[in-house]
Amino acid sequence: MTNPSANGVRNYRVKWCTFAAIAVSGAAADLWTKSWIFGWLGLPGVNPPYWIIEPYFGLETAVNPGAVFGMGAGLGLVFAALSIAASIGIAFWLTRFGALYSWWLVVSLGMVQGGIIGNLYDRMGLWNPPKEMPTWSSGVRDWIRLSYGEHVWPNFNIADSLLVCGAIMLAAHSFFHAPNKDEPPTSESANESANS
Repeated sequence: MTNPSANGVRNYRVKWCTFAAIAVSGAAADLWTKSWIFGWLGLPGVNPPYWIIEPYFGLETAVNPGAVFGMGAGLGLVFAALSIAASIGIAFWLTRFGALYSWWLVVSLGMVQGGIIGNLYDRMGLWNPPKEMPTWSSGVRDWIRLSYGEHVWPNFNIADSLLVCGAIMLAAHSFFHAPNKDEPPTSESANESANS
């Protein structure tokens, strides 16, 4: 006969390990590709884009000193602080607010956390940006280029992709969430069952 509490602890650990594995592997893939692409193509402006499907998809180094689409340039340390705050929020969401009861949330939050780690590394200047470019000291390295006709999408990286995919999954969860059978009852549902 299985022990329900033992199964619950095992499931809890598996989900924590899954979250950590997604976050760590996502951040590692982001940082490794940044290092490799920048080592190969050099700093922005040194070499032209390397086209995989010309002129739509290619590799081109860029440094974003701001946030989305370059907004907020020069506020890298502010974005770094917000990233740390978001990581703390994710930890609370997982532990205090029941996100660990949902595989969907475990995966999506793992992706978001991986993206946060990858870009936070750059925001803190740990990639050793050149001193002659002070605006890059808290900038994020980007290398994926998409373009169509005259429109060039702002370059991005794997961390950005993880953040966007994770955010889309979280938005979908908020619209289509069905309570998980393992999820603890809310105070309202507990009161309903007590009154019935």
